[in-house]
Amino acid sequence: MLRAFTSKNGCLSELRLSENASERPDSLNRALWIDAIDPSPEERAQIERIINAELPDVDDVEEIEASARFFEDQQGLHIHSLFLAQEEGRHITSTVAFILQPQRLITFREEELADFRLLRMRARHGQIPASDPMTLLVTILEQKVENLADTIEDLHRRLEDVSVMVLEEENADLEEAIDRLAKIENSNGRIRLCLMDTQRALGYLLRQLKNSNPELQENCRETMRDIETLMSHTTFVFEKVNFLMDSAQGFINIQQNQIIKIFSIAAVVFLPPTLVASIYGMNFDHMPELHWELGYPLALLMMVISGIAPYLYFKRKGWL
Repeated sequence: MLRAFTSKNGCLSELRLSENASERPDSLNRALWIDAIDPSPEERAQIERIINAELPDVDDVEEIEASARFFEDQQGLHIHSLFLAQEEGRHITSTVAFILQPQRLITFREEELADFRLLRMRARHGQIPASDPMTLLVTILEQKVENLADTIEDLHRRLEDVSVMVLEEENADLEEAIDRLAKIENSNGRIRLCLMDTQRALGYLLRQLKNSNPELQENCRETMRDIETLMSHTTFVFEKVNFLMDSAQGFINIQQNQIIKIFSIAAVVFLPPTLVASIYGMNFDHMPELHWELGYPLALLMMVISGIAPYLYFKRKGWL
């Protein structure tokens, strides 16, 4: 799928692309931003003819080395940046390839992302400044950081709910709490990875800007300061998750110890009556109690007393 945008009164505006493939190049040539979402071979060929460059392969986009994610060649400036996505209720990361040329910005990605949906919605309301491709690229990265900040706030709320569940609720489902903590930890790690990647991208852009466009440089620096603040928040989330995970596991161990304690006390309480019963279960000829009329009641009484005595002793010691 292809989407194209142009600058209208200094703001981003979406172009309507013709369904006729032969008429698309005219609109694409006028576009300030071409957004390619899992393009077909025909769409890839159209973009490659316009930008005079090949779109990157998926394997190339996923490389993590700085030299593979941030570089410049004859086709323009290349930045491969991680964005947050969701899959089956879990956060994942998806790489977006940016190709920055003097007259346009091209983005290539494999799937739809919430950040770009929000950008399109804001563009329809004329809220995205787009005087040139570099400004648009910085705006996209700023939008990405804002969305990551909102996601961190959501993680905080989810973490507080789990905290109440683990530390305050009686008979809480601790296994469920551990599962929720694991999901929060995974999301937090993905967010931190996206923040670190964005920080590297903005640092690279600052080096490219050098002494040009002071206002855009300041925007980049301000976004990098925001990232530093968000990184501290992710560190706090990591620490809180680890604390709650240790607490939940500790409470599970206490519950298990209580069960083992009950079985241990039951074994000790029933051991003396078992001893008495085993003694009088012997088949010796010379056992005087066998001929007593009160022998059987006496044996039962001894079994009851020998069982109650350890129980009272444990109760007095406060072990029960």
